Amino acid sequence: MYAGFRVTDVHSNAYVCTYVFVWEHQTEGIGLKLVKRLIAICCAAIMAVSAAACGANVDSRTEITVWSWEPSMKQVIASFEKENPDIHVIWKNTSGYDNLNNAIQDGYGIPDVVQLEYYALRQYAVSGQLVAITGRTEGYGDFYTPGTWASVQLNGRVYGLPMDSGPMAFFYNDSVFEQVGIDASKIRTWDDYYEAAKKLKSIGVYIAADSGDASFYDTMIWLAGGRPFSTSNDGKNVTINLTDDEGTRTFTEFWQKMIDEGLVATNLTTWSDGWKEAVGEGKIASMFSGAWLPSLLMSNLPGTAGLWRVAQMPTPDGSYTTSENGGSALAVLQRSRKPEASYRFIEYACHNAEGIKARVDGGAFPADNITLSDREFLRKTTVTDERGIEIPYFGGQEYNRVLSQAAENVSTGYQYLPFEVYARSDFRTTVGKAYKWSSRLRKEQDRLNIIAAGGKVSDKSAIGDALKETDSADRLKLKSGIALWQKDLKEYGANQGFTIQ
Repeated sequence: MYAGFRVTDVHSNAYVCTYVFVWEHQTEGIGLKLVKRLIAICCAAIMAVSAAACGANVDSRTEITVWSWEPSMKQVIASFEKENPDIHVIWKNTSGYDNLNNAIQDGYGIPDVVQLEYYALRQYAVSGQLVAITGRTEGYGDFYTPGTWASVQLNGRVYGLPMDSGPMAFFYNDSVFEQVGIDASKIRTWDDYYEAAKKLKSIGVYIAADSGDASFYDTMIWLAGGRPFSTSNDGKNVTINLTDDEGTRTFTEFWQKMIDEGLVATNLTTWSDGWKEAVGEGKIASMFSGAWLPSLLMSNLPGTAGLWRVAQMPTPDGSYTTSENGGSALAVLQRSRKPEASYRFIEYACHNAEGIKARVDGGAFPADNITLSDREFLRKTTVTDERGIEIPYFGGQEYNRVLSQAAENVSTGYQYLPFEVYARSDFRTTVGKAYKWSSRLRKEQDRLNIIAAGGKVSDKSAIGDALKETDSADRLKLKSGIALWQKDLKEYGANQGFTIQ
């Protein structure tokens, strides 16, 4: 009689009733109270197991991981998940490439989507770490600015979607230039810039600060028409020609003159506390930077709101051309197990109007032509501070109009190295020596000037201790530093398996 009963469904009420029925009939004589207690315990246990099993299936969304340092990513993700309820995005706020390189090397903990600066994207594409999305981006070339679209391609294949851009522009403290009678908006050539720097020096102000930033140096070479790097279509042959490249030579000679004459503060690193203090006090009058600068100025130097303006970059011959400094893309990692969901996310963040708006509202500078020509965007005169208040940081200037024009003026054809991340790190140990030596020379000249004027200094020797303690191999000018950098890059490239020319 009882053998006919069988457990068929651990999740169904039918099973519970059947099982209880069998239990009741098999426990005759045990006692009604005990039977009821055992039945209650059994039912509770089965219901708990059933609930747990059902609960495990509550979130059936596809889960992807995104690594990005973009401040507005939280808003982008919230908007994306609302439009795509079948996908859940986990965001890791991270910058730099050490963590990514370690994850790739270890083979675990690799994200599905990663934010890459344009200069780094080529390196990961060449090494086979990124998914080519060429077939899904037909016609996208007209959507983005020429410079950013070119930066996500290698050998005719697309490896990411432009997220933002950084066309170079001339940002300046108008109140400081007014003190020496200069209308900085009319500085069009490097000669104009040089003459302005000399006037600013007369009142104890540097026109700029640069302690040896590889990103800045690359950008200025690009601006000067330099094309020192190129990679063959198959990614195997790399040309490195810094020492003979005309644009590299043009900028190096100009910047060396600026440094030698004490017109550039080589002892202050951008965004350091000392730099912020100097800029805030009007001791650093301007900077060449990417179009992403406004929000950073607002957050780091709120006290100078209203004093700043922006103009097109000065160039060697006064022509209206510029380069990119910064800017980034979103790419899908080759090892992602969810490439379809990952692509949907980068498509939304970089190509969908709502995704782009969320980032631009957060302070990013767009890479798409639609936003760059949007009337509301062009007429913007304020920058949002951390309280959400709109501040006329540029004195009422429609600054996006200037920056949008700069984006159109970016010249194409500049190539980053397929190991650019390493190259920029090595810049500090090669060309960086020239900056350190120049800084020490300036300090020594200042010391001697104080002595000549009858002032007091701690070191009264003919040659300052800093100079005496500097090894002869480290006493470099920029030209020698560039040659040393080229030598290192060629050796490194060859060791990585590239054919170097």
